Amino acid sequence: MDQNPHKLFLVALFSLLILSPPVSCQLDYKFYDSTCPNLTYIVRKTVWSAIANDTRIAASLLRLHFHDCFVNGCDGSLLLDDTTTLTGEKNASPNKDSARGFEVIDTIKATLEKACPLTVSCADILTLVAREAVYLAGGQYFFWAVPLGRRDGTTASQSAANEQLPSPFEPLENITAKFTSKGLDIKDLVLLSGAHTIGFAQCFTFKPRLFDFAKSGKPDPTLDVSLLQNLQSICPNQADSDRKLAPLDPVTSDKFDNSYYTNLVNNSGLLQSDQALMGNNKTASLVAYYSKFPYYFSRDFGASMVKMANIGVLTGQSGEIRKNCRVVN
Repeated sequence: MDQNPHKLFLVALFSLLILSPPVSCQLDYKFYDSTCPNLTYIVRKTVWSAIANDTRIAASLLRLHFHDCFVNGCDGSLLLDDTTTLTGEKNASPNKDSARGFEVIDTIKATLEKACPLTVSCADILTLVAREAVYLAGGQYFFWAVPLGRRDGTTASQSAANEQLPSPFEPLENITAKFTSKGLDIKDLVLLSGAHTIGFAQCFTFKPRLFDFAKSGKPDPTLDVSLLQNLQSICPNQADSDRKLAPLDPVTSDKFDNSYYTNLVNNSGLLQSDQALMGNNKTASLVAYYSKFPYYFSRDFGASMVKMANIGVLTGQSGEIRKNCRVVN
């Protein structure tokens, strides 16, 4: 067998090029190292300040990245305000009166425009902000390298946001199909759902479980009794409680950890779409695994976040670098 090291290197390099997804080849872990060396510091400092002022914001910033990527790719389209010629995504049903943290993105962008004008895309800001929010809420194990070089889209789609974002009212099969359509698999679904270890949900997103599960006129029989009673006190069965908030993870609501999975094992998931992970053998086994092994959750969560952040990215000469994340140049 020919062991010529030069030939072996060329074969390995060719195999790497063939097997690597084209998107990740166009992104680079050192993309801004020379053009905006203080990027990570600026993002981390701003996110830290925002979390110090409002612990809920960590989950909100992570959600912005998810809701951006799942609608026609990670292109910063979620950040665009409505204009006379553009109906953006902020008022789509999954975002209206719930998507928040836009001012944090504005602050980071304004600082970056002074430090390195027209260099860093809003799409990359969202990607980095999500990583920093998790890192600051979870600690050193929740840190992953982020390939950068995304460019910003020049349009948005409210209808796509309504159609493509998973809903807490959907069955697991529908949600799985939406993940699959983005190139994500069952494991990614379970891991990215783990983001619900922080943050809050509005009562209307889970109230049917408390009072009228599956139109039965009774609570969800799988829901832990003590949690049920607590939630019924927070969200009484009346319309004016719809916008009240309950923690997605009542155990450690501000800490990014694996408690989400432990809650599901104990029938204490808040959203029906979360607890539904225990009703499928594949997803239930992954939930049980991550409830027992927090280190593997932290490692694998980062890998799924990188995978999600590669969805439909614009690179090279596609799109633009916005000067203001809310408007197309």
